[in-house]
Amino acid sequence: MLTPKGQIQREGSVNFGDASISIWEEGIPREWKAAKEWEVLFKRQVFARIVQTLNRLGWTCEIPQDYIKQYGQAFARDYRICHKGDLKGWLETSGRVIRFEMWQDVTPSKNRNGGRYDFDKEKRMPYVIRLEMERTRRRIRDYLCAVFSGYAFETVKRTNNPKPLTITAIDRVTGKRDQDWLEEPDSYHSTSADGHQLQNGMRVYFYDHHGRMGTGIAYCDGGMWDLVTGKWDWARKCNSELYVRCPGDPRIKKNDRLRRQRLEDLMGKAIKAMDFKRAEVLKGILWPAPEPLYLIRKGDAYFRPNYSGYTTDTVHAGKYTAAELKPYASDIERGDLQAILMAAE
Repeated sequence: MLTPKGQIQREGSVNFGDASISIWEEGIPREWKAAKEWEVLFKRQVFARIVQTLNRLGWTCEIPQDYIKQYGQAFARDYRICHKGDLKGWLETSGRVIRFEMWQDVTPSKNRNGGRYDFDKEKRMPYVIRLEMERTRRRIRDYLCAVFSGYAFETVKRTNNPKPLTITAIDRVTGKRDQDWLEEPDSYHSTSADGHQLQNGMRVYFYDHHGRMGTGIAYCDGGMWDLVTGKWDWARKCNSELYVRCPGDPRIKKNDRLRRQRLEDLMGKAIKAMDFKRAEVLKGILWPAPEPLYLIRKGDAYFRPNYSGYTTDTVHAGKYTAAELKPYASDIERGDLQAILMAAE
């Protein structure tokens, strides 16, 4: 919809990062179909204009060929690999965000993977390349703010790594102090692990990567949930990791998978060190009742413990009971996987 000044009505913010420019919009519809229609219009009106602006500035923008081969044309069209002389760029759109980052490989990189993965990209750029980077993102900013009536430039940089104790968790999660930023979750991402409906501002429970229970106030951010767990602390989880009701005793860690992984690794090390007495003790802890154990083989590799990853080393391969083979029973019947019975000890 055009405004009286001939601008397109869209609400959003433009901000600069480390040799990058990001565009954020709010108001994605909650329903799946409406959200997809919104994303298509977002790409057509905003993403396409950024590509056109880059082309006018002399940049070459191409759809990544490896993405086309790996994911298909429809997925790959959300990305562009760009370059202008020695200045390189990566443009992508995801949900309500468009991000264009720039880097160079002229000066030696501290990161062995190249200049794209360096910190302080702007400081490491040669003077002329830095001028071109600044000119590019300013031209994009000025053009978008002129075309869209509700676009505004944020002078404060958004960052995922602010200095400690310089920004509270709630400000870090929201990026604003008022409440008009709240995004309603869609139906697919609004159901908790215990089957309840998730809402913004709701207290929820979760387990961290050590298996310790935590609690916090949840705020939807696209398909994920940001959790404010304290004045300075926050976490980010998907809806399937959240509980509306307390899922158990907070004093007891839920670390069964970590425990299994650790014990099987220790047993493998004991076997390699020919410490069979220790290996037998660890086996008794893992499987107190004597029962047949199996390895799951796929091609030339074996499943690691907890069905997580692969290894060609049978000593460190995961050991599974007959009951633990059931999730892959159909794959074993088709011959895609092999269940190999371990020799009785």
